[in-house]
Formats: sequence, C-alpha cells, structure tokens
Amino acid sequence: MKWFVDEEGSEEALRIRRRYVEGEAEIVAPELIVFEALNALRFKGLFTAQEVKRISEALDAYAFDLRPLRGRYAAHALDAAYENDLTLYDASYISLASLEGAQMYTADRKLVEKLREPYRRRVKIIHEDTQS
Repeated sequence: MKWFVDEEGSEEALRIRRRYVEGEAEIVAPELIVFEALNALRFKGLFTAQEVKRISEALDAYAFDLRPLRGRYAAHALDAAYENDLTLYDASYISLASLEGAQMYTADRKLVEKLREPYRRRVKIIHEDTQS
C-alpha cells in the first residue's frame, strides 16, 4: 500500500520497489498480499473503484512470485502463528520469509515486538534496513 499512498515508510517501500524493477531484489509473497493490498486501498477512502482496478492491474504487471498457502508452507505458517500468537495472515508472510531465507519488511512494530526467534531475525521494520 505504501507504493500508492504517501505515508510513513513510503520512501523506503518505493526504494524496495525500484530495486525489484531493476532486478536487484526479488519479491516473494503469499497470494494473500493482493487481496490485502486492494482491500486496504479500497477502505482507505482515497481511491475510486476505477483507480483501485488500475492499481490491481499494476500489481499484476509486476509479476511477483506469489505463493499459495499449502503443504510445508501451511504447516510452517501455522507453527509460526501458534508460537508467536499471530494471525495466520501475518504468520504467512513471516513463515514464507523464513522458508525462503529472505528478509521481510513491515511497518508494523507491534507485530515485530511479538516475534520470537527464529522468526524475529527474518523481519525488519521498513525504516531499519532499506538503504542497501
């Protein structure tokens, strides 16, 4: 959402997007990300239905590596949810980062504070480490 709404963390999020577009970074995410992003934009009250449809098309054009929650990934996400008292939504992102050996960025400080190891090491507040 920070790619489309100017808010705290937008500059860092746009830097990550630039790195992705230039082939310097990969974006792997749960399939859920599209639903969550579009729903958040819809309820932000800043966009018309047509604008959110265009954003949906833009997200599709990025061709992120989106993963369905099943098999080993689903089991890992459930473990992460129970071990850290998280929603399965949040755990799906953290679990995917863990399984991929990747870094997850979030602006949700409360979420990060809840995390125990080994999950915590995979998650950074968007402001902490986006300069590279």
